[in-house]
Amino acid sequence: MPRLVELLESHRHHEVADVLGRIGPAAAPALPRLRKMLTADHAWTRVHAAAALWDIGGDAEAPVIVETLLAAWAENDSTSNHVLACLSRMGPAARPAVPRIREELTLLRRSGRFRSITNDEELQAACRSITPGF
Repeated sequence: MPRLVELLESHRHHEVADVLGRIGPAAAPALPRLRKMLTADHAWTRVHAAAALWDIGGDAEAPVIVETLLAAWAENDSTSNHVLACLSRMGPAARPAVPRIREELTLLRRSGRFRSITNDEELQAACRSITPGF
């Protein structure tokens, strides 16, 4: 774990954050560094860090994660599929994001990294998977 935390300082920090997220709660030693990454200038860095923070820290981290994901999405709409994937994993903790998700479904041209029909259908499915219970 110490080596992975060190690698969060490298140019591979997105991939490392993803690996830490897959490890889950056992990667708790990385939480302070991931929290710091939530203030990065680059939206993609914040999205990867927020997703890992959720996968490791869970509900205790939810408010800052939702805030970070929504801000990154607003700044760079190409993050939307990654943002929605994390919000989907969050379940009820993603409730504060529901208005933005519903707004996305009303747009004639939705956000997304690749403006393709396949991407748009995946984005719509992700939005709908989050909103039914709310």
